[in-house]
Amino acid sequence: MQPYMPSLVLLTVVALPLAAQEPQCQSVNAQAQAACNTMVDATRAFHPLAGMIVSGGNPVLGAAGTLGGFGHLSAALRVNAIKASLPNPDSASQNPVPSSFDGYFPAPVIEAAVGLYGGQGGGLLSIDGLASAVLLPASRVQGMSVDPGAPKIGDIALGLGYGVRIGLLRGSFPIPSVSVSVMKRHVPRVQFGNVNAPAGDPADFAIDFDAVNYRVVAGMRVLFADVAAGLGVDHYTSAARIRFQDIGGPRTVNLDLANTREVLFANAGLSMGLAKLVVELGYQTGTDQSFSTTFSDFDPKAGHVFWGAGLRLNF
Repeated sequence: MQPYMPSLVLLTVVALPLAAQEPQCQSVNAQAQAACNTMVDATRAFHPLAGMIVSGGNPVLGAAGTLGGFGHLSAALRVNAIKASLPNPDSASQNPVPSSFDGYFPAPVIEAAVGLYGGQGGGLLSIDGLASAVLLPASRVQGMSVDPGAPKIGDIALGLGYGVRIGLLRGSFPIPSVSVSVMKRHVPRVQFGNVNAPAGDPADFAIDFDAVNYRVVAGMRVLFADVAAGLGVDHYTSAARIRFQDIGGPRTVNLDLANTREVLFANAGLSMGLAKLVVELGYQTGTDQSFSTTFSDFDPKAGHVFWGAGLRLNF
């Protein structure tokens, strides 16, 4: 395995095996079994981090209220990022497991919102349609590839999302605008490594990824700046496949992963005519999944700070 793994690796490291003492890891080879269980724990630990960089906080960066009805459009280019430390697959049988990457994982996202219904007085029950596209440049990571049948643009995996935002209040200072939303996102199957290559890796893994994001956002304009804050719940699911070298050849572990996390976030945006420059800061809660593996430089029980930045245009 390679020692460096940019943003997309997070989405695929998510694919390694299940948690402490996974029954599918049973082997007479103690080292192979330990490595398998380590990768199981790593997958479960990083699964919600992958979900966070795909989902971000506010589904419409820098905005709390709906667009105002049919004919209104918003488009944004943003980057989501979260800091994490990834274990070294080549040292998976060590205790503690050393890191092969320690840094920020970014994911570029294109977002769009379109006004569908202006709602009642004060914006009550106004409706926006939401869409997103996550661009994952797999070819830039050595050993990474996109499933041949997956949506992609050249060598870039294309993850798609859609949803709806409903306005509860269209405020005016000092009354905030308030909305609720739900988004469904999917990232196609990607693979890292190949145990069947001529100089086969010790392990490889492949995963797809689904997220459902629920959000409540409130915000207002203060002079030339827009501020917004919100909270939400994310549910992440994945079908993961891990192969590892064992006595007699590679073995396969199949996992159905599921994680639920709460998120808090705040946005600040500077208006420049039709354009708005926005930054986002947020926090994803953690939980204890009772792992048997000890990771260097990473606490799998801790919550995680995430951030985003982007440019949004309103039409």
